[in-house]
Amino acid sequence: MALSTPTDFATHGIDRFTVNGDMRSARNQTMLSLIGNPRGNYDQECRWPTNQAILNQIKIEDVGPFKVSGLAPAVEALGNVMDDIKAEDREVYDALGTMGMLCCRLVRGSTSAISNHSWGTAIDVTLEGKLDKFKDGRVQKGLLRIYKIFQRHGFFWGAAFSREDSMHFEICDQLIRKWVDEGKITSGGGNVDNGVLDFGDRGPEVTELQQVLNLRLGLDLDTDGVFGPATRATVMEFQRQNGLTIDGVVGPNTAAALGIDL
Repeated sequence: MALSTPTDFATHGIDRFTVNGDMRSARNQTMLSLIGNPRGNYDQECRWPTNQAILNQIKIEDVGPFKVSGLAPAVEALGNVMDDIKAEDREVYDALGTMGMLCCRLVRGSTSAISNHSWGTAIDVTLEGKLDKFKDGRVQKGLLRIYKIFQRHGFFWGAAFSREDSMHFEICDQLIRKWVDEGKITSGGGNVDNGVLDFGDRGPEVTELQQVLNLRLGLDLDTDGVFGPATRATVMEFQRQNGLTIDGVVGPNTAAALGIDL
């Protein structure tokens, strides 16, 4: 069977929503506060950063099966992933390609969430020249053979997104923070509240938030895992009804009222 053939997660005993364990997708707040804003405007088009402080940290390197551009420690981590894949599964290694790493744009279909490709900390991979189909709830067979190697090096697997994105791997939130603490990334000096979900964030935590808001308010908010304008407005409505500060941000007090963990 071809490595690019799609298969069901359940067939292989995988719950895609919990497959990353404790790793979190890097939140927009983390990236913007700790690293900075790559450029002044975003849409669905792929563009280069214009922020010189970020450009100074970009590295272009051949990581084995392909060449990439990205934030220097992320490129180094990706190179280590490729070395391990080459050593452990040469068949998959020889079939790997990419749709790119550094690409300043919004998350596909979003008008608010900045893709982590914008910092060059995410990679989209192909197998046998084919891209895993977006949000079909399935996965290419070859990706099942290598996703744990990516995770070993701190990459969050996009299979866990509400809109399944199995060809997507990105450096997790925890590792971004660690690199900043270690000086591997030059920080903009911002502070990040660990207990906040905010506009532009995406991931399983946002999906859970949207589901709970629907249950508590009896609404039909899309549970797409993207904290956009409708989610912010719904958070504000929940805060209004429960006597909380109406700021559209899910901090500790709002999370406690909702009964969710951050």
